[in-house]
Amino acid sequence: MEFVLEPLADYACHTGEGPLYHPTENAVYWTDIPNGRLFRYKLETGEHEAFEIGRPVGGFTLQEDGDLLLFMDQGAIALWSPGAELDYVIEEISEELDSRFNDVIADTQGRVYCGTMPTARRAGRLYRLNLEGTITKLLEGIGCSNGMGFTPDRKFLYYTDSTARKIYRFTYVAATGELKRQRAFVVTEEGGGVPDGMTVDSQGNLWSTRWDGSCLVGYTPQGREFARIPFPVKKVSSVTFGGPNYDQMFITTAGGHQKETDGALAGALFRLTIAGVMGVPEYVSRVGL
Repeated sequence: MEFVLEPLADYACHTGEGPLYHPTENAVYWTDIPNGRLFRYKLETGEHEAFEIGRPVGGFTLQEDGDLLLFMDQGAIALWSPGAELDYVIEEISEELDSRFNDVIADTQGRVYCGTMPTARRAGRLYRLNLEGTITKLLEGIGCSNGMGFTPDRKFLYYTDSTARKIYRFTYVAATGELKRQRAFVVTEEGGGVPDGMTVDSQGNLWSTRWDGSCLVGYTPQGREFARIPFPVKKVSSVTFGGPNYDQMFITTAGGHQKETDGALAGALFRLTIAGVMGVPEYVSRVGL
């Protein structure tokens, strides 16, 4: 498999996560979760910059009007754009005051599936943020809620529980946002890192990053591994497609606070191009619009 892997911007992120392509700006955004910063890389010029949010951002979606919808600590959700103040949709969720969101995805209708981290007293959860700004709890007992992605035919949603080392597949009901018929799609091997963020390409192949596994793994729609791309860092955290033709993959990494053990480029944003592999645009959120 022919591929080119290159670092684009190294902000030494503690936990670089959630890359997302903004087609109007031809730019990629990503977050350093615990440090409360967002970053933007402009594809045309290679310029990049950091924005101080002031609180942890576990994930975000692109709104239909071009704003970002940030999912933060204590269940807080807010609209944001460069230079603007946070405009809260939800200020807190009483059951998540000691937790934070971790990885989110907009669905075909503009709703958002959003997971939370476990705490010392309970496991993580998966919620659905509805168009009018209400929130619905979908799953409990999650070890570590992580990467999600839709199949090209919109019939299924993949969902990662890193602690369980499993990527599940749900039947997705677009009309209601319900998730049904959960089954394990992939169970990853022990000792090779844990599955973290993920995306799905135009052919329905799933691409899953490996935290502490130094790689990106490709699976066919039947769940068979067919590719393993090595990275020069330990913690490969999330991946998305972007660029005008969606033929580039943008991958976040973590461990920038411990480069001596996790690699000289730990915490950097990478670009990966693989011959013949293309993605599709992510769905946009329409919360409150």
